[in-house]
Amino acid sequence: MPKIILTTESGADLPVDLADKHQVQVVPMHVIMEGQDYLDGSLPVTDIYDYYNRTKKIPSTSATNSHEYYEFFTKIKADFPDCVIIHIGYTSRASASFQCAVVACEDMEDVYLVDALNVTGGLAAVVMYAVNLLEKEPTIEPVQLVEKVEAIVPKSRLAFVPGSLEFLRAGGRVSNVAYLGGALLKIKPRIELIEGKLVSTKKYRGNMRGVTEKLLQDYLSDYEIDRDQQIFFIYSIGLDESIKQRMAELAKDNGFNDVKWIQAGAMISTHAGPGGFGIAGLER
Repeated sequence: MPKIILTTESGADLPVDLADKHQVQVVPMHVIMEGQDYLDGSLPVTDIYDYYNRTKKIPSTSATNSHEYYEFFTKIKADFPDCVIIHIGYTSRASASFQCAVVACEDMEDVYLVDALNVTGGLAAVVMYAVNLLEKEPTIEPVQLVEKVEAIVPKSRLAFVPGSLEFLRAGGRVSNVAYLGGALLKIKPRIELIEGKLVSTKKYRGNMRGVTEKLLQDYLSDYEIDRDQQIFFIYSIGLDESIKQRMAELAKDNGFNDVKWIQAGAMISTHAGPGGFGIAGLER
């Protein structure tokens, strides 16, 4: 049986320890700040927040390009001759990254591409599903694994609330009027991935502690999340530690025994800002 190598992008925010433990190869996306291009993962997230505090601007982001994908896949093939690569990618409906991967492997054999239609923890949940399936069934045929991963993609559910509306406003995602109204009323939008696109589906009012508890309550009410699978809690730097402790307690109270915390990296934090919280899991 050929060795199967799983790959994804840095926009999955897959923790380094999990990527290393399960030998998932990660290709970086890009953050551009003050005219310099940084590979996602090489730039401390706090540098982004410092930049915003100085300039009231946010960096821009860009996809992994086709040449980078070609080199990435080629190196894996050189390191693992005769391997099969299954790439689980960042939603094609919010980035050109997946299409660049398609272009890069047009003339390559044994490279399969799965559009996860998700980002950050929602993408990580699909990747870890593939990891767990491969470890349980090490002789699984690559085509069969791809089919099972593609079948789970619509069941990956991500919902998050930003810590504030400032980064969304700076990135042009909310108007000044909406920002002022939201700030005055302490309103925070619930943002989800719907068919691969970021959509605001609900608004919460109050402090972040109350909002995160309400988010979890609504999330578990809206979706039949599989308690036997991992659930991912995503946070951006600045989220109060007491909130994180409370959410961990609530997860256990709701029957989740395997909670994985994910820190939003530079790519995601550029759009979400500090102090945000999100949830990702797989439906039954």
